[in-house]
Amino acid sequence: METGNVVNRKFDAAWRRTLALILLITCPPSVMLIWHTNVNLHGSFFLLGSEILNDGLFKILASVWLPVFFGTARAWAMIAVFVILELLLMRFLPGRPFRGPVTPMGNVPEYRANGVPAYLVTILVFVTASFVLKLFPATIIYDRFDELLGALNFASLAFCLVLYLKGRYAPSSTDSGLSGNFIFDYYWGTELYPGIFGWDVKMFTNCRFGLMGWPLLIISFAAKQNELYGISDSMIVAVALQIIYVTKFFIWEPGYMSSMDIMHDRAGFYICWGCLVWVPSVYTSHTLYLVDHPNRLGLPLASVIFILGAASIAVNYLADRQRQKVRATGGNCTVWGKKPVLIKALYKTESGEEKQSLLLASGWWGLSRHFHYIPEILAAFFWSVPALFLNFMPYFYVTFLTILLTHRSIRDDRRCAVKYGAYWDEYRKLVPYKIIPKIW
Repeated sequence: METGNVVNRKFDAAWRRTLALILLITCPPSVMLIWHTNVNLHGSFFLLGSEILNDGLFKILASVWLPVFFGTARAWAMIAVFVILELLLMRFLPGRPFRGPVTPMGNVPEYRANGVPAYLVTILVFVTASFVLKLFPATIIYDRFDELLGALNFASLAFCLVLYLKGRYAPSSTDSGLSGNFIFDYYWGTELYPGIFGWDVKMFTNCRFGLMGWPLLIISFAAKQNELYGISDSMIVAVALQIIYVTKFFIWEPGYMSSMDIMHDRAGFYICWGCLVWVPSVYTSHTLYLVDHPNRLGLPLASVIFILGAASIAVNYLADRQRQKVRATGGNCTVWGKKPVLIKALYKTESGEEKQSLLLASGWWGLSRHFHYIPEILAAFFWSVPALFLNFMPYFYVTFLTILLTHRSIRDDRRCAVKYGAYWDEYRKLVPYKIIPKIW
């Protein structure tokens, strides 16, 4: 008879494969429905539900998605120009070399820290070309967003297949492998750190496409609102907070390359399609909603929202920077004016090599094990709340983010418990709360 552990492992594997299949089926059309709801239904999920009940989901998708299923020539050209620009900036802009964490197989990825200049050049090129040289209207992304989403959907699904085949037949490192189930391998990925012609795939998809495109999208959305109604203070606050957040991200980009997305999630549909399609469509959905909802907040309320949002972004940055500082100095630094409380946790890679990690248990990281998720969720709320509360659509992203980060904290705890064993038990005694201090 099979033991309980064997049965549990088989159940977990079957559940993961089932979940992967569900997401592969539902996610690509969902981004088109989000666009349709925002642009054609005033951001009302109630109207979307009524449409689906009256006309059927497939008819709605046929009218919304089929005309742009393969994108358009203009959309493909726009994406190609953006991709080529970012690949060139990634390759040729100067930046200090840095290394990522040791992988499970003992490999050490190498990067170049040129995210900030690439970010500044990208914004400058778009603003100059649209507002100064008048080569195209700044509203071009908004005006062709459905075409862009169609092209991105198609291209990303094909790209994920290329990554699956590459990991199967020509992996970049020993951090690769197959589960034996095509659906799950396509969804999860077959390589941890794939590289193509010297470009790191995950740095490109996660940072130089998904995050780099975010500010261009919201600038275009703001330009469209200005064209239609005049710019509103609600749009100014929402865009300003997101620009600050994305700027913070690129300042912190070397730290991001040590995050769970990079260290543990393979390059498959989950990460790559997510960054190439889900990020542009969902992470900007609240700003897309604001285009046709130019709320006038007034200076006092707009100022309060902006200050609280900026403070949340600052706390998120300071928390991440605090952990980076401790790692970079080997703990020979101060945290909130005191010597940091550390646990020197030993672990072994899959190749049997013994390594050490520093687990910080003071400062922001003494409040809870994932305290930095709180200001990140709050920041997303504050750049969404200028939309006010007429519809749920502006809060779809912050709701998704809350679920994502909560699930991520659970995953991280499980992974660390396996990786560090008794050291993690000791750490949890020092920092007993997962996200919310004194509560959970």
